Amino acid sequence: MPNTLKLTNALADETRYSIYLYIVKQVQSVNVQQIAEQFSIHPNVARLHLTKLNESKLVTSELLNNKKGGRPARIYKLAEQPIYLSFPKQENHLLLEWLLELVETMGTEALDKAKKISYTSGYNSIQQSLLADPSFEQKIELLSAAALSVGYIPNIENKEGKQIITFSIFNCPYKGQLSKHPHIICSIHESFLKGQFDALFPNNEFIQLESKQNHCSNCVYQIEVL
Repeated sequence: MPNTLKLTNALADETRYSIYLYIVKQVQSVNVQQIAEQFSIHPNVARLHLTKLNESKLVTSELLNNKKGGRPARIYKLAEQPIYLSFPKQENHLLLEWLLELVETMGTEALDKAKKISYTSGYNSIQQSLLADPSFEQKIELLSAAALSVGYIPNIENKEGKQIITFSIFNCPYKGQLSKHPHIICSIHESFLKGQFDALFPNNEFIQLESKQNHCSNCVYQIEVL
């Protein structure tokens, strides 16, 4: 159970909130000096912000021995366990857990139905915001906006005359349940993402390159726009 006042106070500061969002997007741990340089603030101020986030359990920290000798350096990374906070209190994460157990119990037919539902949800989430005859750049802007809350940023490259979009999900939005139902969660989430991309690019080849299911540090997808 989070300390609600401590949590809301930690995120009430604009700079501290920006630091938290920055850490969310990082694969590796960060230290005080990195944060100070990234946000153009004094290291003591950066340390204060990181300490507040650590006390609120939004990030975790550990001491890293200095190979050159001297005092160990403290590093910070995103907390593994998500914090659920709502006003008034909601228990949506419990409902998700129950539904995942239901799909697990009912087997392949239930999973296939769940994938169809998530695909439609992903498709509609983009389609309702899509302008008439949008440019490629406008589609990428829409995709980036949809991706922000999930913790991934698309990377676009032109390869042999084809547009290749690669994106990595660093902050899995379902990591609280990932250890219990990895196959179900990844299958449903992948269907949701496929729906989003089909809405933007009807002709595409969508593949997963890396997955946390396979003990990778993040999930990586690639879309070739045909």
